[in-house]
Amino acid sequence: MKKFQASIILVILCLGSIALAISAGSTTLSANEIFSSLTNEQGLPHTLIFELRLPRAMLAFICGGMLALAGLLMQALLRNPLADPYILGVSGGAASGALLAILFGMGALVIQVSAFSGALLSIMLVFALAHSNSSWTSNRLLLTGVVLAAGWNAVISFLLTTSSSQQIYGMLFWLMGDLSYNQLSFWEAPLLAIITLVSFIFSRHLNLMSRGEMQAAALGVNTRTVRLVLFSTASLLTAVAISLAGSIGFIGLMAPHMLRLIIGSDHRLLVPAVVILGGTLLILADTLARTLLAPTQLPVGILTAVLGVPTFLYLLYRRS
Repeated sequence: MKKFQASIILVILCLGSIALAISAGSTTLSANEIFSSLTNEQGLPHTLIFELRLPRAMLAFICGGMLALAGLLMQALLRNPLADPYILGVSGGAASGALLAILFGMGALVIQVSAFSGALLSIMLVFALAHSNSSWTSNRLLLTGVVLAAGWNAVISFLLTTSSSQQIYGMLFWLMGDLSYNQLSFWEAPLLAIITLVSFIFSRHLNLMSRGEMQAAALGVNTRTVRLVLFSTASLLTAVAISLAGSIGFIGLMAPHMLRLIIGSDHRLLVPAVVILGGTLLILADTLARTLLAPTQLPVGILTAVLGVPTFLYLLYRRS
């Protein structure tokens, strides 16, 4: 019953965050204006909600859900509760690709494609370099990702140093995470739904893998196949989220841990719940980023870092 109540509360919080996102901003909308926008397509409330705020809230939910699910899969893959989607250098590769496109003055679509390509390149490099005798271990994968992330940071520093003053602002905004320049497309939501379904199907394997590969193998799990599926899925989610919203940290770290404290460690419950919570957290963070210093908009990554750093330190202290 406690888990059922937690699920109901989670759904209510998600719907409440969407309602807050469409009503709050530099122009605050009342409940009457929100309801009137459903019938009056010519008014300002309809334009604000259906052309600006609601698509942005949906994009935030999708990106937050992807990052949270990627964090959950990464923690099961590495058997490390402090792992998050950026730990394998994926964000560094995406950032390098995006900044390179910005340096050459490309548009938003090319920046997204470049970020996704850089993330995929980073994924392939980590997977290739972490192999040893046709296999790889969690520690080898983790160390390879950390070293590769340091290399990408050097590339990012070089690109920032060689950029003009006009380009620096856009680059820094992208590096800190930003949802204001991207539009919701038709494929993001179905992709998240399909990957969530696949992850739910593998939830039993996730439960066994989190207890150790030897025990999972003894119970009939093909650990090599499961590791490959987890790695590929988490990396794909991270790459897509970064290409859409830039480098937004700590969502993949916070959401799984918050849910484990409430509903336990059963991945059959965690997989759908973490998507909802991750999306809710990013919607709230983006709404706060839009309204805190309105009409000036803050990068959403600043707000997630403000929440994530204390959470990370608390988890580190609790683990030690």
